[in-house]
Amino acid sequence: MTGLVAHGFAEQPVRLRARHGVAALFPDARGYGSALFGARSGPQDATDGDPLEAARLVPPVFMPNRLEKLIELGREPTYRDVDLSTVIGALRSPLPVYVSAFGSTRAAGDELGVAVSRQAAALGLPMVIGENVVPVNGLGRDGGPAGRSLLARLRAYSAEADDTSGGVVVQQSTEDADAEVWQLVYGDPSTQRLLASGRLAFELKLGQGAKPGLGGMTLVDRTSARRLADRYDLEELLDPGSGSASVLRCGTPGTFTAEILAQQIRFMRNNFPRVRIWVKLHPGRDVAEAATVARTAGADAVTVDGAEGGTGWAPSAFLGHVGLPLHECLRRLGRGRPGLLVSGRMWEGTRAVKCLALGATAVGLGRAAMLAADEDPRAGLIRLVRCLALEMRMLISALGQYAPAALSPHDVWNPAGSAADHTPELQGVAP
Repeated sequence: MTGLVAHGFAEQPVRLRARHGVAALFPDARGYGSALFGARSGPQDATDGDPLEAARLVPPVFMPNRLEKLIELGREPTYRDVDLSTVIGALRSPLPVYVSAFGSTRAAGDELGVAVSRQAAALGLPMVIGENVVPVNGLGRDGGPAGRSLLARLRAYSAEADDTSGGVVVQQSTEDADAEVWQLVYGDPSTQRLLASGRLAFELKLGQGAKPGLGGMTLVDRTSARRLADRYDLEELLDPGSGSASVLRCGTPGTFTAEILAQQIRFMRNNFPRVRIWVKLHPGRDVAEAATVARTAGADAVTVDGAEGGTGWAPSAFLGHVGLPLHECLRRLGRGRPGLLVSGRMWEGTRAVKCLALGATAVGLGRAAMLAADEDPRAGLIRLVRCLALEMRMLISALGQYAPAALSPHDVWNPAGSAADHTPELQGVAP
């Protein structure tokens, strides 16, 4: 372990799942037969004001789809009959989960970046490689840090992957565009297997949940600052005595209008005809309009970080006071948007299934993926995802459904009012 710490995140439960696998989903089995399990006697888990955490999944009494499944199978169906396979932004996946981006941050580390890549590939999950990796750590054609370069992660993924599911998604920010990252990746020999099987995607990044409206931001030391001075805005804000990294490195967020976004997507289609097109949005108040523009222009997927999302360095004021919560993003986006991907505090099945019921196609593991791989670089993420898959199957089955796409807002109850009553349906858009 590298000693990662996830401030404000359920670190210990994630590590327990990464260490023990599905055993961590149940009460301690050593007490079975001599202890009574059931309703909590203490206070409910804190929701931290998060409407998604406060909401509950509510199975119906009458389940006509279960009857249909019984007739199809010739027996009573169980949770094991739930089919989680999903198409995520034109990439096939065995469940509605992808590994969301972490970029050039030191927390990703050499070994951790490769560990996540290998395990995501072994699971068949799509994986996003975040922005600023090439400007900071290099493309990686000539070696370099074992896991920090872009190609090191991409090659690690490709070495473990088969040709049937998953894929790699390469983000591009303003600084990445200056470094011509997509052109470099598209023409590199190590990407040709992914291209040939339709499993390479490019993601245009318009922002993230940790700091909506700002660009990439991290702390670097003075030596690194001098090396990056021609690519980033730099300012020494902290007392050097407070740590070795005292210089704030800021990327620019880019400037977008509806016309610029549509033109960028058309540019991607014309210049990289063999890749899938993703667009990453921060939780802005016009997130629904931006998602519509992206899909109309031809994006295969639109990903949205709620204000709970994002792993990067950011001013504390942003974390608590800027951006829409994920629940509100889903409410504004509504149902019927194919290829809607969301992230933000994803690590267990209830939150994931709530998001699927409220309109998401899949959910992204960010901090949870890093913590799981940090706990066990060989199989921590694999165990975490197996836990997630088991929970999702049980929850979806309990709701009387047998595929994620069959879920609806009626499956979610919000203490402030029914999600089914407040979630707008898109008209004229096929689910």
